[in-house]
Parts: sequence; structure tokens; C-alpha cells
Amino acid sequence: MIKSISLLTRKRDLSHEEFLRHWVDVHAPLAHGVPGLLRYVQSHIRQERTRPDIPVTPVEVDGIAELWFEDEAAMKRAAESAEMKRLHADGALFIGSIKTYTVEEKQILP
Repeated sequence: MIKSISLLTRKRDLSHEEFLRHWVDVHAPLAHGVPGLLRYVQSHIRQERTRPDIPVTPVEVDGIAELWFEDEAAMKRAAESAEMKRLHADGALFIGSIKTYTVEEKQILP
């Protein structure tokens, strides 16, 4: 199993609430058609937690998107699909900046 994790920041002209509304009501339904996408999770930022013993990484994030695929080949096929291209085109309407990682989970607790 492999997944993509993206840190999303809204466009400057959108409020956090407007960003979330578009992400849930317009963007999320587009994910249903992406071939090979096994799971899609949106994490909506409610507040930032800090620790006194570790400096804060300077980044403003409105949400975190996680997309699960069986393997990297499935992720690549999905990226080339018309459905993913539609998802990305819609993302360009409300996402101001993005940082994406491809990760492999190592589960520690069930």
C-alpha cells in the first residue's frame, strides 16, 4: 500500500470556511471516479498545536489530503487518467499552494 499526502493552503481570496466548503462539496465527489484510488481522506485543520521544547516549522496549512493506492504503478495510472486530471483542474480553483509527499506507512499500533 502506498499513499500520497498533500499539505494544502487555500487561495488568498478564500476564507478557511470557503476553502473547506469547496473541498468537501465540489472537489471530494470528483475523487469517486479516479481509477485505482482505494481511499481518500480529508483532514480539516481546526487549530495548531505547539510544543515548548521543539521549534515550529513555519507553514500555513488549511487541510491535508491523503490518497491511498495499491502500489506506485496504480498511483501512476491514476495520475494519467482523465478523472485525476479533472480532480487536479478543480484543485487549481481553490488551492493556493501545495506540498505533496509519496509515503509508505509503517503501522506501529493497530
